[in-house]
Amino acid sequence: MQQYILSKKNVITVISGLLIVLGFFSHFVLENVGLSEWSLIIASVFGIMPIAIQAFQAMKVKVISIDVLVSIAAIGALFIQNYEESAIVTFLFLFGHYLEQRTLNQTRSAIKELTEMAPESALKQMDNGEFEEVEVDDVDEGDILLVKTGAKVPVDGTVLTGEGHINEASITGEAVPVNKLADAEVFAGTILENGTIQIRADRVGEDTTFGKIIELVEEAQDSKSEAERFIDRFSKYYTPAVLVLAIVVWAFSQNIELAITILVLGCPGALVIGVPVSNVAGIGNGARNGVLLKGSEVIQDFSNVDTIVFDKTGTLTVGNPTVAATELYEKDPAETLGYLASVERESDHPLAKAVLNQIGETNFYPVEGTEVVKGGGIVSSVAGHRVAVGNVALMEKENVTLSKKVQKDVKRFEQQGNSLVLTAVDGELKVLMGIRDQVRPGVKANLQELKDLGVKNLVVLSGDNQGTVDVVAGELGLTEAHGHMLPEDKSAYIGKLQQRGQIVAFVGDGVNDSPSLALADIGIAMGSGTDVAIETSDVVLMNSNFSNLPHALGLVRATANNMKQNIVISIGVVLVLLTSVFFSEWMNMSIGMLVHEGSILVVIFNGMRLMKYKLKGRKEQKEVSAPAEKVKIS
Repeated sequence: MQQYILSKKNVITVISGLLIVLGFFSHFVLENVGLSEWSLIIASVFGIMPIAIQAFQAMKVKVISIDVLVSIAAIGALFIQNYEESAIVTFLFLFGHYLEQRTLNQTRSAIKELTEMAPESALKQMDNGEFEEVEVDDVDEGDILLVKTGAKVPVDGTVLTGEGHINEASITGEAVPVNKLADAEVFAGTILENGTIQIRADRVGEDTTFGKIIELVEEAQDSKSEAERFIDRFSKYYTPAVLVLAIVVWAFSQNIELAITILVLGCPGALVIGVPVSNVAGIGNGARNGVLLKGSEVIQDFSNVDTIVFDKTGTLTVGNPTVAATELYEKDPAETLGYLASVERESDHPLAKAVLNQIGETNFYPVEGTEVVKGGGIVSSVAGHRVAVGNVALMEKENVTLSKKVQKDVKRFEQQGNSLVLTAVDGELKVLMGIRDQVRPGVKANLQELKDLGVKNLVVLSGDNQGTVDVVAGELGLTEAHGHMLPEDKSAYIGKLQQRGQIVAFVGDGVNDSPSLALADIGIAMGSGTDVAIETSDVVLMNSNFSNLPHALGLVRATANNMKQNIVISIGVVLVLLTSVFFSEWMNMSIGMLVHEGSILVVIFNGMRLMKYKLKGRKEQKEVSAPAEKVKIS
């Protein structure tokens, strides 16, 4: 019976409201006092039922909730035959609860939008080679799926054949379609705007990036921050205190109506709802804009950050090194470049890939006796020649003479921020290449936005040589730059910053920098929704979109301020109401409840403003990477 009454709470609210209207109509228009009183009594009884049930359930677990205060107040008003007050108080309480739930559901629209984007079916290749439509739950890893123009990608997978442009806004927050060719990754819930592709299912169901995002945002919106836990503890003691105050007032004044009015006016409804609605709205905004905030606690900590530490490669830079400059020390370098390409073809190192891309088509030679020199490079036998490929230290070890001209070139390349790859054949230097990872387009403007938001220190830590790191730091206007840093060095440096009292956020790729992500006050992963990035960090910038970082910081600060505003509004309203009941003649239960419900709506609507938050003054920034220098032959 209790569950049935609670399930019909909205219907009871409507009936109670109609009965109140009938009661006032009977009193002022029909002048039928009896009908008016009975209408208000029935409205009061109807209104009290769901509130009293919730109060009883709270009392069973030894909690004096707001429902307890309103139930006592309404029953007391009936007892002293103040039917108008009891009816209006219960109606306003129920109606306020209805509006509260409706507006709260709107703040959770990020989850609703995400779940509506979830694919329900897929075109699966059957044993006969034909594609048939099946439920997405019937797709297994390894299945071949067909995605047509306008359809949702059903799973995380890899493009096998075809080409098309996919809108990945549900994953990255970026609405500009991305061109997808063979071997490209695609994500569940994204939309193929044009083209036709066949994909292999790599992750299905809850294991997809889309599934993990929904799970993460749901958990984040349901989690409680320290502020919310404090308010829970505050309410636990505050509500009984209001009840005790009402009893004391009645004991001294013998005015039961005054005591009942205090119960109504002391309800901390807006205080209880104010902080959660801010958190939910803030997390929802982030989810729609490619920023995953892992819980309410993250919002508070992130909003206080004054130092942000960056990994360089893949964070401040694109993470795709290219040859920026080349010096050739022979007139016909074709054979030497063939030797170099033959050696680098056997390596997976990013610098080796950059060298191969620069050389392009060439003749390859058999490679024998490869020796990897730790911290130096590679020495191999190629077509009967001893070929050394690596840094200056390797050249010195191989007794390769570096002329003044070469030394001058080496110094110039380093000053320009290049990593060096030198190639010697039979003890004679033939090629010098400078390889540089280009700065991300727009990152300089994004860093300025962080400064404008009040971040005092911007630090880069990198395993690259100090010259390369200094060039990047100088170009971007960073506070500090430190090179030759191993992962353990980075985490140790973060520890030193924290010992100085700085609140540190670390931005990395979520894989190699996991110790730093874990140690920092806030770990921020640059990642295309990878499992590692989602699991190891507090904040995830989807699709490695650096421009989302200033939005994320601005958002958490706006959210933290919004929480404080709601707390001030809530406590201020209660203080004004309680003061009014003692020092004014106009305050009564009905007015008090009306003001209370109004304050609840005020804090809800204040929190909902966060759903439309955008960083002020943001403009599209486009930066063009510097072209590689022309090859010079010395």
